Amino acid sequence: MTGHLLITRATIARMTAPEGGYALLRDGAVLIDGDRIAWVGPTDEIDPDWRALPQLDAQGQLLTPALIDCHTHIVHGGNRAREFEMRLEGASYQQIAQAGGGIVSTVTATRDTDADTLLAQALDRADALIAEGVGVIEVKSGYGLDHETELKMLRVARAIGQQRPVRIVTTFLGAHAVPQGMAADAYIDTVCLPTLEAAHAAGLVDAVDGFCEGIAFDTAQIARVFDKARQLGLPVKLHAEQLSHIGGTRLAAAHGALSADHVEYADDDDAAALAGAGSVAVLLPGAFYTLHETRKPPVAAFRSHGVPMAVATDWNPGTSPMGSVLLAMNMACTLFGLTPAEALAGTTRHAARALGLSDCGAIAPGLRADLALWGVTDPAELSYRIGVNPLKTRIHGGQPCA
Repeated sequence: MTGHLLITRATIARMTAPEGGYALLRDGAVLIDGDRIAWVGPTDEIDPDWRALPQLDAQGQLLTPALIDCHTHIVHGGNRAREFEMRLEGASYQQIAQAGGGIVSTVTATRDTDADTLLAQALDRADALIAEGVGVIEVKSGYGLDHETELKMLRVARAIGQQRPVRIVTTFLGAHAVPQGMAADAYIDTVCLPTLEAAHAAGLVDAVDGFCEGIAFDTAQIARVFDKARQLGLPVKLHAEQLSHIGGTRLAAAHGALSADHVEYADDDDAAALAGAGSVAVLLPGAFYTLHETRKPPVAAFRSHGVPMAVATDWNPGTSPMGSVLLAMNMACTLFGLTPAEALAGTTRHAARALGLSDCGAIAPGLRADLALWGVTDPAELSYRIGVNPLKTRIHGGQPCA
């Protein structure tokens, strides 16, 4: 038999329990056939015929699904370290903006950076995530705000998956901000929607996102973007209720969104709407931390209504310059009150759901063999430690890799 791998003596967090928890299997084994999981069970129930297959002895270490970062902005030009410094020196948001900072600076840098350079920088960021056991990365556009640069960003995002053993899911975020010198509605009509159509025609888009906030786009404007996405057969998601409550979460639910992300200002009614729509609440503690926010997402309401909660880095140059999914898991626990089991579900099973993926995020027969082996024996250790990466081996599509 070729193309097989037998993992033995593992502590397996299968992440298949619908009621939560790890679905932990101690002294477990996994048979991989090609890029799929063929069998999962106790080591002492391995078919004797499999003993001649190539084996990986886990020696009791923890095996999980490969992690999934379901919300990132890792394709961008420049950085905003100087703005970070200016804030600490006492500069206000308005003063930074007047100095050419904020999203404007990233848009300018991204427009001015060629695709090869953008890709080289994005690969460095992707490598950092891969090194923490990540097997799927969602990558958004949104720092171009013009036709050419938005398409350039999406092409670069696709190229990451061609140059690294990682799965890339692309999201069109043309409705991220209003470019200087344009009105929001004019931008939606003349730039955002035509660019979305072009990106879809070129096969560059897996989903459509928007930023529904007082400093960006209102619900009526986002609804027009979502209507276009529906016409094109693309799923939607939304940056919603991050800084205020203007109805973005319920708009997302009304459109059957894959997810509503940030959601610090969401309320119980929003949670009920997400539950009814089957949407995921994506929690982004890096932005909460960076912006010194105090309003936390309504985790208790999400639990009460049965809303799946995902966790992601939101890696971006401004509000969440954080390149660690493990740190995001720790912060989701310490800042938002998630349990370690919820944090791991949030970066595996629920993160997959937030991306519309049904073939990964758990360890079960028929799913992709995207796995991570960790030098720990208790899954809570992944959320417990700070600044520690215990990854031993990552398996992508059935192949062990660095």
